[in-house]
Amino acid sequence: MYCLLLKTRLRPGSLDAFMDAMRINAAASVRDEPGCLVFDVLQDRSDPELVWLYEVYTDEAAFEAHMRTRHFLASRPLVEPLILAQDCIEADSLALNAAR
Repeated sequence: MYCLLLKTRLRPGSLDAFMDAMRINAAASVRDEPGCLVFDVLQDRSDPELVWLYEVYTDEAAFEAHMRTRHFLASRPLVEPLILAQDCIEADSLALNAAR
């Protein structure tokens, strides 16, 4: 499995607008993409302007396909102006929660 953990620093006061777009993208990703197994959006408890995206795909090709989907492409112009900085960790899963 191909996994991403994105540390996303938002502009102050932009969480609601960011989440309006991300809820649509995240829901469509797991609903419509067979290769997207997990798309979670998390808010850091110690810093409300820090959001983490946790995504799991069957492989890197599934992630590449995700970036060509209508919902991903529609979300980019909405969220990009709201992001101050974003760091990405790419990983291969060693164990996933079997209950998901």
